[in-house]
Amino acid sequence: MKDRDEAAAEEAEGADVRERILTAAAELISSGGPDAATTRAVAAAAGVQAPAIYRLFGDKRGLLAAVIEHVMKGYVAKKSARRPHPDPLQDFRDGWDMHVAFGLGHPGLFALMCSDPQLQPPSVSDGNEVLRRRIRNIALAGRLRVSEERALDLVSSMGTGAVLTLLRQPEAQRDPRLAEAAREAVVAAITSEAARPANAEVHAVAATLRASLDRVTVLTKGERALLSELLERIANSG
Repeated sequence: MKDRDEAAAEEAEGADVRERILTAAAELISSGGPDAATTRAVAAAAGVQAPAIYRLFGDKRGLLAAVIEHVMKGYVAKKSARRPHPDPLQDFRDGWDMHVAFGLGHPGLFALMCSDPQLQPPSVSDGNEVLRRRIRNIALAGRLRVSEERALDLVSSMGTGAVLTLLRQPEAQRDPRLAEAAREAVVAAITSEAARPANAEVHAVAATLRASLDRVTVLTKGERALLSELLERIANSG
């Protein structure tokens, strides 16, 4: 019969194996997506035998769910521990930027959670509670112009959409201002306090002219392409 020390040692070893498997799987998913986290690849990366994965997680779907929970728990803990900004609206902006950074830093897991809601772990609800508190603080400051539930739905849908749109773009070609523009669109929708970009009229004129280029006949095809690119950059610079 095993004594307490032996049982404790086995339990500690099991926790270590579980941690190694989760870390290895998370790294594989981050670099190659969910398909890269095969049982064989995860076992090799974690330095364990494949049966250990089945014993601890049941199957690959169970492993994926555990990896998502593992990563999300760390993210939500960090999110909850962040010292809030005294301005509730700036605190919201900081939280948005943190959410975007998390999604771009964990592309495989983020896309997986969005494509298969059944894999969303309980910690997602904890993260939503953090967001709910931020929105409540905006409301308590008298700066929210829609219901808290409507604000929560708008923020969740637009935040997720912004990250997924950026993830679909080649990393070297991502528009760094897209998430910021989506953030300010949400702020405008829920508070009427969006920051007005400098030279907004110039950006509007550039967008209008770019939309009208197909009516311009005095330019060559190359000139039209160059002007279109320049106008797009001007329109998006705000």
